[in-house]
Amino acid sequence: MDNESKCLLTDEEKGNFISTLSPNLTVLRTKAGISQEELANLIGVSRQTYSAIERKNRIMAWSTYLSLILFYDHNQNTHEMIRQLSIFPEKLIIRFNGGTDYVNPDICPL
Repeated sequence: MDNESKCLLTDEEKGNFISTLSPNLTVLRTKAGISQEELANLIGVSRQTYSAIERKNRIMAWSTYLSLILFYDHNQNTHEMIRQLSIFPEKLIIRFNGGTDYVNPDICPL
């Protein structure tokens, strides 16, 4: 896989990542101890937009997904949870790194 294609994602791939995160938004936010307004401000959307995403009345944008993953992966209260629920896109990160898993170096490359 060349450098360009390993970083290109189809809409279906993006949708699959988003649909994995979406059902867990309320519990993750609660566990992180942050309000909808604070989180919305942090990731650059309105509180109304974030609320609609959390209620599943709106599908989140890819940029919102990436912002949320970054926040929850680096929050000490939610880091383990997103990994246990397979919400963190480990396969995507491995793909970006040419088959090397820098998070779990004991795992064989794809």
